[in-house]
Amino acid sequence: MNARETRYWIVVVDKLHADAAVAGGYLEVSHGKSGPLERMSEGDGVASYAPREAPDGAPLQAFTAIGRVDGTPIEKSRDAHQPFRRGVQWTPVPCTPIRPLLPALGFIGNKSHWGAAFRFGCVRVPPDDFARIAAAVRRTPLTAPAPAAAPVAAAAGAA
Repeated sequence: MNARETRYWIVVVDKLHADAAVAGGYLEVSHGKSGPLERMSEGDGVASYAPREAPDGAPLQAFTAIGRVDGTPIEKSRDAHQPFRRGVQWTPVPCTPIRPLLPALGFIGNKSHWGAAFRFGCVRVPPDDFARIAAAVRRTPLTAPAPAAAPVAAAAGAA
């Protein structure tokens, strides 16, 4: 049997649903359709791109998680709309805006209409583009820098 090369994917899901998927260790795309999940295999890389905070929420346009598809089979959830899900070992990352990455991402052909690349909800991307995304999310600080502390002498004199 031939070993299949690792493939890389970007899934489009709002941050609210992405956070639930990360917490649950699963991937659900395209309103729960099984087709995109069936194209993935164990070991494939996945990045979660959130165009919005929530389905009707404020724009976000950032990567929110990165992970690897695990070996668990695709399952139909018992949730109300019964979506198909696949197991993923997620690594939560800070929200990493996509705009600074756009010039370097080769899978986006038209940089002025870059959102069109995500219209199907699940996009296979070249390994070098995935590596750029992975490097960017790992360089993004987890939190904003803390404000500088007031000097001790000034704080003591103010009391």
